[in-house]
Amino acid sequence: MKITQLLFVLTISSFFAIEADAQRRTPARRTPAKPQVVTTNTASTPAAQAADLKAGAEKVSIQVKNVTKFIFILGSVAKGIEDLDKDTRANRAAKQANETNKREVIQAIRNLRAGLAALEVEFRTKDPLKKHLLVIQGITELSGQSEDLATSGRFMDAGKPLLLVVEKLSDTLVAVR
Repeated sequence: MKITQLLFVLTISSFFAIEADAQRRTPARRTPAKPQVVTTNTASTPAAQAADLKAGAEKVSIQVKNVTKFIFILGSVAKGIEDLDKDTRANRAAKQANETNKREVIQAIRNLRAGLAALEVEFRTKDPLKKHLLVIQGITELSGQSEDLATSGRFMDAGKPLLLVVEKLSDTLVAVR
Protein backbone atom coordinates (compact mmCIF):
# COMPACT_ATOMS: atom_id res chain seq x y z
CA MET A 1 0.00 0.00 0.00
CA LYS A 2 2.83 2.40 0.78
CA ILE A 3 4.47 1.83 -2.57
CA THR A 4 1.27 2.61 -4.45
CA GLN A 5 0.81 5.78 -2.47
CA LEU A 6 4.40 6.78 -3.16
CA LEU A 7 3.97 6.15 -6.88
CA PHE A 8 0.76 8.13 -6.88
CA VAL A 9 2.43 11.13 -5.18
CA LEU A 10 5.38 10.98 -7.58
CA THR A 11 3.09 10.82 -10.58
CA ILE A 12 1.08 13.78 -9.40
CA SER A 13 4.16 15.85 -8.55
CA SER A 14 5.78 15.06 -11.91
CA PHE A 15 2.60 16.16 -13.64
CA PHE A 16 2.84 19.58 -12.00
CA ALA A 17 6.54 19.82 -12.76
CA ILE A 18 5.94 19.71 -16.53
CA GLU A 19 5.88 23.16 -18.06
CA ALA A 20 3.01 24.11 -20.22
CA ASP A 21 3.57 26.61 -22.99
CA ALA A 22 0.16 28.13 -22.50
CA GLN A 23 1.07 29.21 -19.00
CA ARG A 24 4.26 30.92 -20.01
CA ARG A 25 4.12 34.59 -20.62
CA THR A 26 6.34 36.20 -23.10
CA PRO A 27 7.97 39.25 -21.66
CA ALA A 28 6.28 42.42 -22.81
CA ARG A 29 8.40 44.63 -24.96
CA ARG A 30 9.00 47.91 -23.33
CA THR A 31 9.40 51.01 -25.33
CA PRO A 32 11.27 53.86 -23.80
CA ALA A 33 8.97 56.36 -22.16
CA LYS A 34 8.46 59.55 -24.04
CA PRO A 35 9.36 62.66 -22.12
CA GLN A 36 6.20 64.37 -21.06
CA VAL A 37 5.86 68.08 -20.96
CA VAL A 38 4.80 69.07 -17.47
CA THR A 39 2.52 72.04 -17.40
CA THR A 40 1.67 73.79 -14.21
CA ASN A 41 -1.18 76.06 -13.49
CA THR A 42 1.06 78.69 -12.03
CA ALA A 43 0.65 82.24 -13.00
CA SER A 44 3.27 83.01 -15.58
CA THR A 45 2.09 86.40 -16.71
CA PRO A 46 3.03 89.46 -14.72
CA ALA A 47 -0.63 90.37 -14.32
CA ALA A 48 -1.47 86.97 -12.85
CA GLN A 49 1.52 87.15 -10.51
CA ALA A 50 0.45 90.59 -9.36
CA ALA A 51 -3.05 89.27 -8.74
CA ASP A 52 -1.65 86.39 -6.66
CA LEU A 53 0.48 88.80 -4.65
CA LYS A 54 -2.49 91.07 -4.03
CA ALA A 55 -4.67 88.14 -2.96
CA GLY A 56 -1.90 86.91 -0.67
CA ALA A 57 -1.54 90.35 0.89
CA GLU A 58 -5.28 90.54 1.47
CA LYS A 59 -5.26 87.16 3.21
CA VAL A 60 -2.35 88.23 5.40
CA SER A 61 -4.26 91.39 6.28
CA ILE A 62 -7.31 89.36 7.26
CA GLN A 63 -5.21 87.16 9.53
CA VAL A 64 -3.60 90.22 11.14
CA LYS A 65 -7.08 91.47 11.98
CA ASN A 66 -8.22 88.07 13.26
CA VAL A 67 -5.20 87.55 15.51
CA THR A 68 -5.21 91.08 16.95
CA LYS A 69 -8.94 90.92 17.73
CA PHE A 70 -8.41 87.55 19.37
CA ILE A 71 -5.50 88.82 21.48
CA PHE A 72 -7.61 91.79 22.59
CA ILE A 73 -10.47 89.55 23.69
CA LEU A 74 -8.16 86.90 25.13
CA GLY A 75 -6.67 89.34 27.62
CA SER A 76 -9.86 89.90 29.58
CA VAL A 77 -11.18 86.37 29.16
CA ALA A 78 -7.90 84.80 30.27
CA LYS A 79 -7.74 87.03 33.32
CA GLY A 80 -11.26 85.99 34.32
CA ILE A 81 -10.52 82.29 33.75
CA GLU A 82 -7.36 82.32 35.81
CA ASP A 83 -8.94 84.38 38.60
CA LEU A 84 -11.85 81.97 38.85
CA ASP A 85 -9.44 79.02 38.93
CA LYS A 86 -7.70 80.58 41.93
CA ASP A 87 -10.95 81.42 43.73
CA THR A 88 -11.66 78.64 46.21
CA ARG A 89 -15.01 80.14 47.16
CA ALA A 90 -16.49 79.94 43.63
CA ASN A 91 -19.69 77.94 43.38
CA ARG A 92 -20.17 74.89 41.23
CA ALA A 93 -22.07 76.69 38.44
CA ALA A 94 -19.29 79.28 38.11
CA LYS A 95 -16.67 76.55 37.88
CA GLN A 96 -18.66 74.73 35.20
CA ALA A 97 -19.03 77.96 33.23
CA ASN A 98 -15.30 78.51 33.63
CA GLU A 99 -14.56 75.05 32.20
CA THR A 100 -16.82 75.82 29.25
CA ASN A 101 -14.96 79.10 28.71
CA LYS A 102 -11.65 77.25 28.76
CA ARG A 103 -12.82 74.79 26.10
CA GLU A 104 -14.15 77.63 23.94
CA VAL A 105 -10.89 79.58 24.18
CA ILE A 106 -8.86 76.50 23.25
CA GLN A 107 -11.19 75.81 20.32
CA ALA A 108 -10.88 79.43 19.18
CA ILE A 109 -7.09 79.12 19.23
CA ARG A 110 -7.36 75.92 17.17
CA ASN A 111 -9.56 77.70 14.64
CA LEU A 112 -7.12 80.57 14.49
CA ARG A 113 -4.29 78.11 14.00
CA ALA A 114 -6.12 76.42 11.12
CA GLY A 115 -6.45 79.74 9.31
CA LEU A 116 -2.78 80.53 9.87
CA ALA A 117 -1.74 77.09 8.66
CA ALA A 118 -3.78 77.51 5.48
CA LEU A 119 -2.11 80.87 4.86
CA GLU A 120 1.35 79.41 5.40
CA VAL A 121 0.56 76.54 3.01
CA GLU A 122 -0.55 79.03 0.38
CA PHE A 123 2.78 80.82 0.67
CA ARG A 124 4.54 77.48 0.23
CA THR A 125 2.60 76.46 -2.87
CA LYS A 126 2.06 79.59 -4.95
CA ASP A 127 5.08 80.66 -6.93
CA PRO A 128 4.69 84.44 -6.60
CA LEU A 129 4.37 84.09 -2.81
CA LYS A 130 7.23 81.61 -2.30
CA LYS A 131 9.86 84.33 -2.12
CA HIS A 132 8.13 85.70 1.00
CA LEU A 133 7.92 82.32 2.73
CA LEU A 134 10.91 83.00 4.98
CA VAL A 135 9.15 86.00 6.48
CA ILE A 136 5.87 84.21 7.26
CA GLN A 137 7.29 80.79 8.07
CA GLY A 138 6.68 79.63 11.62
CA ILE A 139 3.29 81.18 12.30
CA THR A 140 1.69 77.75 12.56
CA GLU A 141 4.23 76.64 15.17
CA LEU A 142 3.74 79.83 17.16
CA SER A 143 -0.01 79.35 17.20
CA GLY A 144 0.62 75.76 18.29
CA GLN A 145 2.64 77.09 21.22
CA SER A 146 -0.29 79.30 22.12
CA GLU A 147 -2.61 76.31 22.02
CA ASP A 148 -0.25 74.29 24.19
CA LEU A 149 -0.09 77.07 26.78
CA ALA A 150 -3.87 77.37 26.86
CA THR A 151 -4.29 73.62 27.14
CA SER A 152 -1.95 73.59 30.13
CA GLY A 153 -4.04 76.27 31.83
CA ARG A 154 -1.72 79.22 31.18
CA PHE A 155 -4.26 81.38 29.36
CA MET A 156 -2.53 84.69 30.10
CA ASP A 157 0.70 83.41 28.57
CA ALA A 158 -1.12 82.01 25.54
CA GLY A 159 -1.29 85.45 23.95
CA LYS A 160 2.48 85.98 23.86
CA PRO A 161 3.22 83.67 20.91
CA LEU A 162 0.28 85.24 19.10
CA LEU A 163 1.98 88.63 19.40
CA LEU A 164 4.92 87.15 17.52
CA VAL A 165 2.48 85.87 14.90
CA VAL A 166 1.17 89.42 14.41
CA GLU A 167 4.75 90.66 14.00
CA LYS A 168 5.48 88.03 11.36
CA LEU A 169 2.24 88.75 9.54
CA SER A 170 2.96 92.50 9.57
CA ASP A 171 6.48 91.94 8.23
CA THR A 172 5.05 89.70 5.53
CA LEU A 173 2.48 92.31 4.58
CA VAL A 174 5.24 94.90 4.17
CA ALA A 175 7.36 92.48 2.12
CA VAL A 176 4.52 91.54 -0.20
CA ARG A 177 3.42 95.09 -0.91
